[in-house]
Amino acid sequence: MSDSPPTASRPSPLDAVHAAAGASFTDFAGWKMPVRYGSDLAEHETVRTAAGLFDLSHMAEFLVAGTHAGAFLDFALAGQASAIAPGRAKYSMLLAEDGGILDDLVVYRLDEQRFWVVANAANHDVVAAALAERKADFDVALSDETDACALIAVQGPASIEVLNRVESLRGPELRPQDIPYYGIAAGTFGDVPALVARTGYTGEDGFEIYLDASAAPALWDALVAAGAVPCGLAARDTLRLEAGMPLYGHELSTATLPQQAGLGRVVALGKPGDFVGRAAVEAGPAPAARVLVGLTAEGRRAGREGYPVLRDGTPVGVVTSGALSPTLGHPIAMALVDPDASEVGTGLQIDVRGTAIPARVVPLPFYRKARS
Repeated sequence: MSDSPPTASRPSPLDAVHAAAGASFTDFAGWKMPVRYGSDLAEHETVRTAAGLFDLSHMAEFLVAGTHAGAFLDFALAGQASAIAPGRAKYSMLLAEDGGILDDLVVYRLDEQRFWVVANAANHDVVAAALAERKADFDVALSDETDACALIAVQGPASIEVLNRVESLRGPELRPQDIPYYGIAAGTFGDVPALVARTGYTGEDGFEIYLDASAAPALWDALVAAGAVPCGLAARDTLRLEAGMPLYGHELSTATLPQQAGLGRVVALGKPGDFVGRAAVEAGPAPAARVLVGLTAEGRRAGREGYPVLRDGTPVGVVTSGALSPTLGHPIAMALVDPDASEVGTGLQIDVRGTAIPARVVPLPFYRKARS
């Protein structure tokens, strides 16, 4: 990531707030986003021990509404949206006809006829086009809410306490401690409608708050006053890597079927009717197709995206994401490797700039939050 402000990136609704706080910026999927405010390690530790605050306004949001909304999403996506209860959410995927992953996303059911679909910033146009094309035979209204919406996340074990201190964030159903994991509740911030979801991308308990972009600076300031610490995308990346969460363009792509990424369970093959990509997923990947694994190594030199994975000096895969884990204190990586090199315990090497660093296949995730 570059730390210098890009010249042609789209600013977040919180851009002035980040600049005033001394953030360093990077271009992310065409957006100017804060990569850090000070120390990556300190921001990472804040999320693991207290409450970190993230600007995720670059994410893409779509509202799907109508009598056929559930049936439409069942056809358009890999999961079974019609089975989601109102007020709950599910992780899902948008597949191509050949089973490749166009994007991974989260689907929230707001009520019987309305769904909130959140996609990755880099895939906004792909998702918008695919949903528009796939809704032709369904009685649904599809609305792109990305431009009007801001997304702010509070992540970490102190998240509930932080949200409860923001007195202007309220609603009949909006008691943070009562929102279940992968649940969502409607409320208001002042007089502005807000959606509060108990979801995140860090491996910790936390919440994601959707509201009108114009109200985002005031909410950000209120959350900081309540004890949340601003964190940038660099910390978010190491947090999600420790939690074994895939990132589109790294672990997931149009060349990857869900089974290769260990996400076959996300595809609802038992749901009635057809959906885009069903036949390809049922056929499965080729026998020699690489699969996603976790790797750990000793020392301080971490494998990075694109570094070769070796077995006895022979290439058997490639690192998709890697870092020196701030929490665990040793290098970790996710990699796509040949199936016969994927068994837990297998000894491999990562080619780190010409040096073969010993590594071992381990289960994902690398880190799980402590049970309360």
